[in-house]
Amino acid sequence: MLRALLLSAAVLAAAPVLAQDANRAQTLADIKTELGQLQSEIDSLRQELKASGAAGLQKAGGDSALQRMDSMELSLSHLTDRVEELENRINRVVADGTNRVGDLEYRVCEMEDGCDISSLGMTKPLGGGAAGSAPSVTSPAPDASTGPDLAINEKSDFDAGKKAYDAGDYASAADLLTTFKQTYPGSPLTGDAMYYRGLALQQQGDTAGAARSWLDGFSADPSGARAGDNLLSLGKALGQLGQTNEACTTLGQVGVRFPGSSAASEAQTARQSLGCP
Repeated sequence: MLRALLLSAAVLAAAPVLAQDANRAQTLADIKTELGQLQSEIDSLRQELKASGAAGLQKAGGDSALQRMDSMELSLSHLTDRVEELENRINRVVADGTNRVGDLEYRVCEMEDGCDISSLGMTKPLGGGAAGSAPSVTSPAPDASTGPDLAINEKSDFDAGKKAYDAGDYASAADLLTTFKQTYPGSPLTGDAMYYRGLALQQQGDTAGAARSWLDGFSADPSGARAGDNLLSLGKALGQLGQTNEACTTLGQVGVRFPGSSAASEAQTARQSLGCP
């Protein structure tokens, strides 16, 4: 028992090095998985220690053994929080940087003779990797359980806002999803959250607020599963607000960024309704 406790402590003490060891090709998700395994091991050891009774507890070091385990759990919790903070920070940098690069590519192409904007395609995310595939406006977003790892309560907080929207409680939905964005900056669910927040605001007659929400959703994840929906909804809202030129440009970008998607098809129909050239 004592040897198992010492082994657990040694592994836990080495955990911070995982993020710095250049010889290990680990992602933050891998590290979080290992931290979860360590937590399970500590929980198992605690139960084993308690089940051994007073004699086993005394043999392992008495009350100090439980105190050491409490200390290890606290350190593990702090480490997990730091990893999640780092992951969110990276997500924010990648999303913001990718969006800025995409805008620059579009603007530069406009200034160059012979540059075909439709040939630009989707901007690849900073740091490498393939850009997201075009989403369907009518299809549901991917299940978060199969996507990137989420912070504690992140999925449940998003689900609370979505549930309020589905129930027709649009004011609560907008408030809950606003809080979600503030609580989980850089979340992989931000695109979805801002999409439904925009719909909730639109249902309340706040078209300008809805447009801002869809713009925030697209900017946060310009190549994600909900990006086409957010850009399409933004373009249609601009048209409703009388910003015809901006609406035509935005709707045109849906087809450029997400060719062949249902969002692109609906954007083309919206452009025709607005009389876009």
